[in-house]
Amino acid sequence: MATEAADVNVPPGFMLHTENTTKILLDKNEAFLNPVQEFNRDLSVATIRVWSEELNRVKEVRFRAAQEKKAIKGKVKITYRPYKFVILEALSATGLRSIRYAQEIPHVKYVIANDCSSSAVATMRRNVELNKLGSEDGETPTPEGVASGKVRVNEGDACTLMYCHREEKKRVDVVDLDPYGTAAPFLDAAIQSVADGGLLCVTCTDLAVLATTNSPEKCFSNYGGVSVKAEYCHEAALRLVLHAISTTASRYGRYIEPLLSLSIDFYVRVFVRVQSSPIEVKKALTKAATYYICSSCQSFYEQPLGRVIQKVHESSGSVNHYYKVHTGPCVSEKCPECDSPLHLAGPMWSAPIHDSAFVAKILEHLEANQNSYGTAVRMKGMLTVAKEELPNPFYFTSSRMASLFHCRTPSLDDVASALLNAGHKISRSHASAGSLKTTASHRDLHDIFRSWVKLNAVKMETLSENSPTRRLLAVEPRIVANFTKHPDSVTSSSKIKLVRYQENPRYWGPGAKPGTKRKQGREETE
Repeated sequence: MATEAADVNVPPGFMLHTENTTKILLDKNEAFLNPVQEFNRDLSVATIRVWSEELNRVKEVRFRAAQEKKAIKGKVKITYRPYKFVILEALSATGLRSIRYAQEIPHVKYVIANDCSSSAVATMRRNVELNKLGSEDGETPTPEGVASGKVRVNEGDACTLMYCHREEKKRVDVVDLDPYGTAAPFLDAAIQSVADGGLLCVTCTDLAVLATTNSPEKCFSNYGGVSVKAEYCHEAALRLVLHAISTTASRYGRYIEPLLSLSIDFYVRVFVRVQSSPIEVKKALTKAATYYICSSCQSFYEQPLGRVIQKVHESSGSVNHYYKVHTGPCVSEKCPECDSPLHLAGPMWSAPIHDSAFVAKILEHLEANQNSYGTAVRMKGMLTVAKEELPNPFYFTSSRMASLFHCRTPSLDDVASALLNAGHKISRSHASAGSLKTTASHRDLHDIFRSWVKLNAVKMETLSENSPTRRLLAVEPRIVANFTKHPDSVTSSSKIKLVRYQENPRYWGPGAKPGTKRKQGREETE
């Protein structure tokens, strides 16, 4: 909410907005700030901080190893100085995010805050000066033409600016893309401008394209894949974005390591580490797949694009890797479970979407700095679920499965216990309330619901003769599910009171598209 502080002179027609350590002035007639995005900014600050700590830890280990070698040769050892890094926010709007980065993240050398809108740039400069992060007296602009200071404001095209940093010595350490809609047009420039080991942060708000099949042609043109029509569409949206980033990186001999990928409110947000390695680029083929999705029961069948064969030479013991196209098809023309038509989705990222060890470190940081984030409670809940999440795609919900079988909905605990008692692994999914991920096959899962139906009868007379439900119930379960409560049916995140899934808050939604010509004379800023 907008607040006024005694130490800030608020000109007529402006309002003062305070978020954590940062205060910004907004023109009441031109600027609109979406408060829901505070979670995005809090999450980004925490993730970049943890990434930078890990980067410095690695650099310090290498530094100490080099110093040990120098000590052996009699050279004087010097103390390690933390590496200071550069952040580039390509679409900064009010500058709130860039200012928070500069003030809240240690060891930031400077932040480049860019926007192509002259009014947005004027707003940024005003806010940078308000937070005393601008150029000091006597300082001159940098060789790239960007103003000096802790936050360096630049007016220009985002891609042009990032392409200016494509040379290895000019690359920045963190690139943040948070556009209105898709980030697809900016990915090529962003991948080339981020340094090895650097962090790429990407937001996409076009879930009408990513999480539905309303515009498959648009999804393909933006992300190189077709979206999913199923209840797990929000996880598929994340995998489509990761696939687009991965294929873009591969063109330049680079690969990505997803650290954290979240479906949040009306958008997706991913954090990936970018590295260069020809060998790892080859592996990208094995991390992409298309999926056959059943139009009725939503069972999915993964068709990997490639596979790797390892051959060990008997004489030398060395291992060679050979990359081959994958065999297929992985399924018949109709769904093996309910004999319904299959729809094609992808290609998309099929490897893990989180690094659980990295997410655990963010949680440790959050625990120690909970008062530093306005949305700490929600962050803790969502990150805890993400840390526990199984790496395999996708999830299901008891309610959707029960509607398929036309039966009473079993509790999440009943389904989880049945899966665990049968020897399968389970986890929650951050992308949907009431969801479960499991290592069980579709047949195993359906057998559990067939067993449930035997305990909770279905009125067969209400089902049509050609109903997929009749075809599913016509098959006898191979085993009788055991619904006795399992001690592990409640995951770690469920044992403590966490806001794992939040209802849509006030101001929910991406707001209006930025622009100077508005019906109500407003510009959407973040």
